[in-house]
Amino acid sequence: MSRALPKYNKRRVALIGGAAALALSGAVIVNSALAGESSGSDARTLAGPGTISCPDVASQLPAIPAGAQAEVDRNLTLLQTQIDEANKRLVDTVGQGGPNFVQNAILGPLAGKRTATIDRIAISIGRTAEKPQGLGALATCALNAGGVAETGAAEEPEAGAEEEPETGAGEDTGAPAPEEEAGAGVGAISCPDVASQLPAIPASAQAEVDRNLTLLQTQIDEANKRLVDTVGQGGPNFVQNAILGPLASKRTATIDRIAISIGRTAEKPQGLTSLAACTLTQ
Repeated sequence: MSRALPKYNKRRVALIGGAAALALSGAVIVNSALAGESSGSDARTLAGPGTISCPDVASQLPAIPAGAQAEVDRNLTLLQTQIDEANKRLVDTVGQGGPNFVQNAILGPLAGKRTATIDRIAISIGRTAEKPQGLGALATCALNAGGVAETGAAEEPEAGAEEEPETGAGEDTGAPAPEEEAGAGVGAISCPDVASQLPAIPASAQAEVDRNLTLLQTQIDEANKRLVDTVGQGGPNFVQNAILGPLASKRTATIDRIAISIGRTAEKPQGLTSLAACTLTQ
């Protein structure tokens, strides 16, 4: 009996030691997870150049149909990812550009991306329930510098699918209007032709596709007008940051709506967003 005691005590010590190690490992894992969450939060509370603040979309949504929940969740996650990326760029580009750099190079493109994402949320809900209206107003974000929100003179973001383009501009030909081509020798904006890259359009999607093709041309016309109106403004990257960048974001949203409208009753065309980027021709 007395000889068995040391063995028993050894086993007991081993068991207690193992339990302690397990508890310690668990504490390390939990602390690591909490540290990860904390670091994610800190990424959105960056010091120095301020942070980007955007309206909350999730709280403005109506009841979400079960069939749309997964897609809505994906796009809500994407909205946060876009803010995180914009905040990172805010830090990475400190000191670059002129006084309107943040608005033209970060807030403007972010509004375009959010417009496209918010529009997809509204469309997914609208497939099986009433489509929510007015969500496009939540796309514009502001820079909080030292607790003060600065919105600047923003390039007006596209208002989403609810926006009705003016008629008469024709299809997206990629060619600027003649009077804008002659605009003080500043060149013209040239964009890839979308209409020629589309598959057969279902009859039920034709009207929506036509509206968005017209909107694509309207966007080019507006960008060409801004090109003329802002001659001499900004630095060497002004046209790219203030005109071509926001235009590409608007076109991405519009082209995405075209693909979605076709995809409701036929195979959704892929790769059309590669047609969003435009160039300046002299």
